[in-house]
Amino acid sequence: MKRQAGFTLIELVMVIVILGILSAFALPRFADLGSEARVASIKGIYGAIKSASSIAHAQALVENATGNVTLDGVSVAMINKYPSAAGILVAAQVDLADFKTGSGASGASPDVLTLIASGVADANNATCTITYTESDGTTVPTIALNTANCD
Repeated sequence: MKRQAGFTLIELVMVIVILGILSAFALPRFADLGSEARVASIKGIYGAIKSASSIAHAQALVENATGNVTLDGVSVAMINKYPSAAGILVAAQVDLADFKTGSGASGASPDVLTLIASGVADANNATCTITYTESDGTTVPTIALNTANCD
């Protein structure tokens, strides 16, 4: 009696067919990861901005600073003991090469900074954004996250 040493051709074909069917169902689930990556990226920067705002505010309170504070050897511009719109980018170590800046009330009081995730299809009407509004002296800065339309 001769012993079989391996798989038959039919068994190999069946395995290939089953793998093909599984990949046909799984591939669309993982095909468009770009929007998920943008959402994860913008959520990470949102968390960094919130943390940097709190840390800079705490440093300003400790130093009783009325102007800039120093975080990790870098000067952060402050307004009302909170980071300014330009200062929050320094405090959170945000690289503007990764984002587009939207139109805000630059020069107005309080100043508004809008970061738009790079790679968004319509940058003029993008809603995949973080908006930082400076403290006006009576309120804390507001930091808003909008992850709608991050495709």
